[in-house]
Amino acid sequence: MPSFDIVSDVDRQEVRNAVDQAQRELTTRFDFKGTNSSIEQADLVLTLRSVSDDRIRAVRQVLEERLVKRGVSLKGIDWGKVEEAAGGTYRQVVTIKVGIGADKAKEINRLLKDKGPKGVSSQTQGEQIRVTGKKRDDLQGAIALLKGADLGLPLQFENFRD
Repeated sequence: MPSFDIVSDVDRQEVRNAVDQAQRELTTRFDFKGTNSSIEQADLVLTLRSVSDDRIRAVRQVLEERLVKRGVSLKGIDWGKVEEAAGGTYRQVVTIKVGIGADKAKEINRLLKDKGPKGVSSQTQGEQIRVTGKKRDDLQGAIALLKGADLGLPLQFENFRD
């Protein structure tokens, strides 16, 4: 029986490249001179720092532009609230979500069961979902259904087998 896996992952190297490019832009742009604006990365947790709330929003915009250019989806990004930090500065913690949580997996399974093509079944396997069907066309219909649904996660479809 044909099958494929649904995963929600991000290319960590592309995230690192986007952060490096955004940091380089912050050091060269005139409107960021003397603001001590920076982006720090610890795996999939980013910390934006600057002198004011509006500068944090500008840093966020620069980071979003770089992430989109590098092909990283903004759907899987959890923007924390802007907090006041020591020394009269502001910071914002940004988390990049990876994997499909249990509640989202239930939502995807329910969507496939209710609206998916007949003969398609799905089951959760840890952080991914395995979808099986009788025909390849049914699986392609399931992929089209999931791409059209707004689930708030960047989904990738891999390991397609006939």
